[in-house]
Amino acid sequence: MHKLLERQIKRHLGDTATVPSELAKFIAAVDDAYASADADRLMIERSLDLMSRELTEANAGLRSELAERQRTEQALLKEKDEQRNLIRKLEDIHSQLLQSEKMASIGQLAAGIAHEINNPIGYVYSNLGTLEKYVQDAFHMIELYEQAEAGITDQEVLSGIQAAKKKLDFAFLKSDLRALMGESNEGIVRVKAIVQNLKDFSHAGTTEEWHYANLHQGLDSTLLIVNNEIKYKAEVVREYGAIPNVECLLSQLNQVFMNLLVNAAHAIQERGIITVRTGCEGEEVWVEIADTGQGIPPENLQKIFDPFFTTKPVGKGTGLGLSVSYGIVQKHHGRMEVQSEVGKGSTFRVWLPVKQP
Repeated sequence: MHKLLERQIKRHLGDTATVPSELAKFIAAVDDAYASADADRLMIERSLDLMSRELTEANAGLRSELAERQRTEQALLKEKDEQRNLIRKLEDIHSQLLQSEKMASIGQLAAGIAHEINNPIGYVYSNLGTLEKYVQDAFHMIELYEQAEAGITDQEVLSGIQAAKKKLDFAFLKSDLRALMGESNEGIVRVKAIVQNLKDFSHAGTTEEWHYANLHQGLDSTLLIVNNEIKYKAEVVREYGAIPNVECLLSQLNQVFMNLLVNAAHAIQERGIITVRTGCEGEEVWVEIADTGQGIPPENLQKIFDPFFTTKPVGKGTGLGLSVSYGIVQKHHGRMEVQSEVGKGSTFRVWLPVKQP
């Protein structure tokens, strides 16, 4: 008999032997029902236990699969970020290469033009020197003739000479001819200086090798090249200090100076001052270009060396000038510093080692 049923009968009816037969049949039926219920309960418990194990195993599998999927997604995201960074670096390098090629092409063009102009300028300069000597000789001869005028007795001949001198305004002709020769010599000297600065700027006649160069000469030649950009906007003040020659690629540093000078001119709205300073501290030299322009807002100071960053209108700037300049300075194992105040101007300072490591 089922233990639970037996305990209840003993509690309420006493000894089961004294139970009437009809009630005994009922108790037997109830006992069968208890046994059947226990069997069903055990089967249900086993089924639930089995299902619980299966669900636990399934959940474990899902968690493992989910964790694997998350690891895969993280790996894909990391790979995507690396690809994005690589693409950005490639774009930066490509842009810098394009800018460098453009500057190299400009340098080659400037060198070619300088070379082509140099030949005719050379013989014009030489001819002007010879012509000036001939003019001086001719003037000396004419002065001798003028001294001989007093000895001319033929009044008709003397009157003709004096009339011709008056008609030609010979006194003015002599002074003006000397002035014309002086101006022509000055002009041709200036043209020769421009040609020489073009050659210096493009570094024509030398290979792209590291050598010691005078930065003041590079600054002067660059200032002459960008003079047309600056002369209507600013007065240039040179404050050169005593600096040694620097081991560098001068043509590339000229690009840096050109970008900084042009940017300084563009920062000035009406009329201002651009100051170019140089100095030396220890084993380093510095070149500083300061302007009295609009200045750079603080939120842009951290971005100015980023490729393609520009505050100029569309079509006015590529945003590569300072980025390329920064790369050139880094290539020279130097550094670039900037200080700016809105409404007062900006100062860029380029530090360069005298000798490359």
